[in-house]
Amino acid sequence: MDAPMTDTTAAASAPLPRLALGEHEAAYSAAVALAREESWAERLFDRDPSLWSSNERVQAAIAERLGWLDAPIHFSEQIAALEGFGQGIRDAGFTTAVVGGMGGSSLAPEVLAQTFGTAEGWLALRVLDSTDPAAVAATVDDLDPLATLWIVASKSGTTTEPLAFQADAWDRAERALRARNAPRNEHAGELTIAITDPGRSVEAIPHHDQLREVFLNPPDIGGRYSALTYVGLVPASLIGLDLDALLASAIAMLGACRDPEPEANPGVSLGLAIGTLAKAGRDKLTFLADPAIASFGSWLEQLLAESTGKHGTGIVPVDREPLGELASYGTDRVFVRLTLAAADDTQAAAPTAGDIFADAAAAAGHPVIRIAIADPIDIGAEAFRWEVATAIAGAVLGIDPFDQPNVEEAKELTRKVLAAASAGERRASPRATLVTDAATGITLHGDAPLRLTGGTSANGGSAVASDGSVVAELARHLARRKPNAYLALQAFIAPSPATDEALDRIRALLRDETRCATTAGYGPRFLHSTGQLHKGGPATGWFLQLTSDHPADRPIPGWPYTFGRLIDAQAEGDFAAIESHDLPILRVHLADPATGLAALEQALREALGRG
Repeated sequence: MDAPMTDTTAAASAPLPRLALGEHEAAYSAAVALAREESWAERLFDRDPSLWSSNERVQAAIAERLGWLDAPIHFSEQIAALEGFGQGIRDAGFTTAVVGGMGGSSLAPEVLAQTFGTAEGWLALRVLDSTDPAAVAATVDDLDPLATLWIVASKSGTTTEPLAFQADAWDRAERALRARNAPRNEHAGELTIAITDPGRSVEAIPHHDQLREVFLNPPDIGGRYSALTYVGLVPASLIGLDLDALLASAIAMLGACRDPEPEANPGVSLGLAIGTLAKAGRDKLTFLADPAIASFGSWLEQLLAESTGKHGTGIVPVDREPLGELASYGTDRVFVRLTLAAADDTQAAAPTAGDIFADAAAAAGHPVIRIAIADPIDIGAEAFRWEVATAIAGAVLGIDPFDQPNVEEAKELTRKVLAAASAGERRASPRATLVTDAATGITLHGDAPLRLTGGTSANGGSAVASDGSVVAELARHLARRKPNAYLALQAFIAPSPATDEALDRIRALLRDETRCATTAGYGPRFLHSTGQLHKGGPATGWFLQLTSDHPADRPIPGWPYTFGRLIDAQAEGDFAAIESHDLPILRVHLADPATGLAALEQALREALGRG
């Protein structure tokens, strides 16, 4: 099979992370000694669930979630079949594949597509993980339905979003077939495949017995640990990626991670470091990645947030935060510098902004972890390294890294809203309005504390008064952040490069003025990524939820509500879930996202000036 990358000689390497932990060296050394004494590396690969819990019920659940330890070797035996599948799809005339999935089912394909692109002659790959009607339209409406392979990716087979995407794709394909006067025995199933689990999972997917192909993953592999399974490998086979090299790098890392000596183990040493630092209050793990591998951060974000963010503890991953001046960062940060080897010595000689910042941060006493990736194909190795590290960090933090106890909260609240829609009830009135600015199209809806305080908000004993303006209400909300907060932008609006840039500007503004870490995610995508951390992790989150109108809504064929209604219900469900945890959240509704985000940035700038 042709491969986008030609230099895979570094795939067998498994370099150790370079740790500069400053004042936390002693705590790390103590963790290493404990891991050595208690044989953590051996127990991990022996699948000993007592590494994480002494509770028999929890141990039994953990034992059913450790299949990822064997994934690189198991799936290396499937390479020939995967290559044959990819070649067959290519020969059948498909030009594009679209992954309809969420969280663990969509992030690995996205990383592979953004890192490697498409080899000549293979399929272009798109990922659909937004229910915003404009986002759905932008992803699929320019495609030929009869030349597009639709991938339904859902571990449970019941995930709402992929099934909504499937309903939309199925309808478009059926209409295209009928318009071509295709025989009745030709149907949309020939244009659709699924990646799921066996049994009830596959049976829950509509038309599962009519699909072109169904790939069944081992059920003992959780979604966020599935990058090196069919979830990542089927899309990889369609873009022409060298699966042998990808899995060879992961197998090499697997072997290195079996080393019983913690400091010589590339995964265990990393896990001990990030877990120990989080326990010491350095729980904002900030990625500084070279542009060519920057998309890997979104996969890491999901792995770390959903695995560690529970029972009031956790690691807050900070991905793609714009680089700022060192003085803008608080003492709760850890910086992870992810570098990709330069193509030639001339490039290697020039330090990058990320390198300069990492050096300055280390000199100032911030913990800095450096990981050098020799070749993009070593993304396979890094995925396995970080899976091991996350599992070990869970042991350090004393939590089960394989469950997600708070994920269902927002989903259940969303289901209640949608059930009302299914029953024909009229759309519920929006939350009580704090203020509406007709000039900018911004409307603010507050949580209960903002609504009930009615004019002032306390921050460390001082009161912030409100004159009823957007700026004043934002100032009240900002006053509720904790000193060690992370400021989360939750954008239930359509992704676009322009929106990315606007969110980046707002993140930089908030970080520079508050010294707080910032995160940003598109909804409902982040609900399957950082959503667990938001509700179950450290109670330091501060939330700004962004919603918008849907001037061009889109029906979900055969469903009783539209995509617009679905994403609005998901925003409402998440708002209610966060509010129920007594965490500060404010909704900013934008009549028009483009103009609204610019106005919001200016209003935040003025609000921060009031503090």
